[in-house]
Amino acid sequence: MIAIIKYNAGNIRSVQNALDRLGVSSVITDDPETIKAAEKVIFPGVGEAGSAMSYLRERELDRVIRELKQPVLGICLGLQLMCASSEEGSTSCLGIFPNKVVRFQGDAIIPHMGWNALEVKGGSLLNGIRSTDDVYFVHSYYAETGAFTTGIGNYITPFSAVLERDNFYATQFHPEKSAGIGERILQNFLAL
Repeated sequence: MIAIIKYNAGNIRSVQNALDRLGVSSVITDDPETIKAAEKVIFPGVGEAGSAMSYLRERELDRVIRELKQPVLGICLGLQLMCASSEEGSTSCLGIFPNKVVRFQGDAIIPHMGWNALEVKGGSLLNGIRSTDDVYFVHSYYAETGAFTTGIGNYITPFSAVLERDNFYATQFHPEKSAGIGERILQNFLAL
């Protein structure tokens, strides 16, 4: 069973719908014991970093997530919260990845929204994905690139589109909204 972590963020139901299309059962929960017992965990979200981290801390889910041993997939805000810190609300995050999350600067339209290609650097999550493949992004903040970046997006500046470290995986883009390529990435995660 796949546990989808519930917290005060949007987009959780669309992740469950994507898993349903793949024939995979899941439960949306903020119960620590259910999350710890799951075969795999997905940490999705669209929202604001400060309030999301407050919710996680109030329920001690911040500690639970950091201690998980099974494969964990962060999506969008989930990726950002798995990083060290976010400029959004000057938020201290989970610290699974040492990357800082910063706001896009410049004259381009923010949020970055739409289809963009990934630069594939390796990693398990992007197995079978090419650097010409497009995925769907919606975000105003991004994780800087670093040692755990396995996929790079480029909008105004290069940023971490995919992070991988031990049993933790994360995408800035939305695989559940990225058609066949996103489905392949979800299948790669489910096969871990």
